[in-house]
Amino acid sequence: AAVMAIAQKIAMNSPMAVAGCKEMLNYSRDHNVYDSLTYMATWQAGMFQMPDVQEAMAAGQQKRLPDYAPLHKKTPNM
Repeated sequence: AAVMAIAQKIAMNSPMAVAGCKEMLNYSRDHNVYDSLTYMATWQAGMFQMPDVQEAMAAGQQKRLPDYAPLHKKTPNM
């Protein structure tokens, strides 16, 4: 039950933010601190999603849950 409660809290966040956190955790597992922080800064700069931030702010002001757009699925390289 505790794990499901945590999973629900995670799922309420921006899909891009959740995917980004997972990417950062996986990367930092195999790299040193300096490289990991550099990678995180670069990734965040490129993946920052203004619509997600705007939706989070609007939801907070309106006292409702945010409704984020889903992530696009990766397509295999041809």
